[in-house]
Amino acid sequence: MAQGRRELLGELAAEFAGTAVLILFGVGVVAQVVAGGIGDHDSIAWAWGLGVVLGVYTAARLSGAHLNPAVTVALAAFKGFSWRKVLPYSLAQTAGAFVAALLVRWNYSEVLAKVDPGHTVKTQGVFSTLPGNGALPVTQWGALRDQIIGTAILLFLIFAISDERNSAPLANLAPFIVGLLVVAIGMAWGTDAGYAINPARDFGPRLASFITGYGTAFRDQYGGLYFWVPIVGPLIGGLIGAGLYQVLVARFLPREDAPEPGRTPEPATYEPAAGQAG
Repeated sequence: MAQGRRELLGELAAEFAGTAVLILFGVGVVAQVVAGGIGDHDSIAWAWGLGVVLGVYTAARLSGAHLNPAVTVALAAFKGFSWRKVLPYSLAQTAGAFVAALLVRWNYSEVLAKVDPGHTVKTQGVFSTLPGNGALPVTQWGALRDQIIGTAILLFLIFAISDERNSAPLANLAPFIVGLLVVAIGMAWGTDAGYAINPARDFGPRLASFITGYGTAFRDQYGGLYFWVPIVGPLIGGLIGAGLYQVLVARFLPREDAPEPGRTPEPATYEPAAGQAG
């Protein structure tokens, strides 16, 4: 196998594994709260954030641990990440989310069936997001607005945290800071659309739930097709947030040589280019 192809395979495997770790904790905690009645919104926010931390640690050395197509697209648009890797990375992230969600679905099958025998919108939110979390009066367009804003915040701050010309966290502290960022977004921006802020995080589990009995998985509580909102919104929002960081902060920072974006140059240092959730 050619060296370049082998390197790309390693990067994709890392993105798959890192995103799977994220979903195991993120979707797992929602299943525990909704179906098992254990925990609350705060435990959901913290578990998603810790899932990001652990997912980043899993994948950072090989791929930069994007774990989110919105991060990958923003890095390609503003940081020189290879455009030819964007689709493979996004597919690997979505596949990791899909497989992890299947595992959660299997493990929580008994309690999900007990709470919601028909596998309806009542527990659909365990796997994928809904406008107003399936209960509040938020429209698709309101949810789209929310996803654009939430992901803009995510990417603006990921770029700030990972910019070595700025006050970047030292060594391996970066995953904790990115994880805290996701916790903060969950606590402040979770009402209107469940803070997916990540197309892979939403579509992979949505597909997993659809093929395991959730016939309405691609629709919202109003019956409208909804799956596109947590895909389009984060992609737009990520570009806006990353672009705003470049305009408002990065162009004023002193210039210095930096490693390739999205990669970890040496084992002794860490370039925190990634992590997402929600």
